[in-house]
Amino acid sequence: MARPRKPLLSRERIVETASALVDAEGLDAVSTRRLAAELGVSGPSLYNHFRNKDEILDAVADAVSAQVDLSMFEESDPRDWRAALHDWAVSYRAALAAHPHIVPVLARGPGRRPAGLRVADAVFGAMVRAGWPPARATCIGALMRYFITGSALGSFARGFVDDEAAYDPADYPHLGQAHLLAERRQQVDEGAFETGLRALVDGLELQYAQLEPASRQDQP
Repeated sequence: MARPRKPLLSRERIVETASALVDAEGLDAVSTRRLAAELGVSGPSLYNHFRNKDEILDAVADAVSAQVDLSMFEESDPRDWRAALHDWAVSYRAALAAHPHIVPVLARGPGRRPAGLRVADAVFGAMVRAGWPPARATCIGALMRYFITGSALGSFARGFVDDEAAYDPADYPHLGQAHLLAERRQQVDEGAFETGLRALVDGLELQYAQLEPASRQDQP
């Protein structure tokens, strides 16, 4: 009886396997040798699809970018630029929160990654259509990337130990409840993100109102 054939090696299989390794063990877990072993192939066969580890990690990062909802930036979408920016940021952070170990790669910017470039193009295009001058639209895109990736790089709440004795009131009179932060991580971190996001959008709205009509590319 013929032995079952192994699934053909493909970019998709490599990226899926690398993504699972990154999610489970972090960026350092990924190597061509480890991936080849996980896939049941010889190491050199990976080079038919990727030149090196960095290209593989770029592809993993791009697969995460592809999960971000961009529908709010379509011209047919009824949301204004404020709601679109907010909803996109929530979707982007959710994608990063599901794959936190790949965030340092994403934080470097889109480079040549197709999905990452589609994200940048959608944000910039929507801001210009809304009336932001191109230079300001570029700054908005940069600002949002700093804020979203920064929020996904680590948990504020997890930075505090759950040992009440660590917060002696003689030394830290205002941290009497700090030991409770870790167990309320999701509430604290998501609440902080939403607070900051709304502050950013509200601040941008104030700046938008101050734009000279002649400097706007279009009307909202």
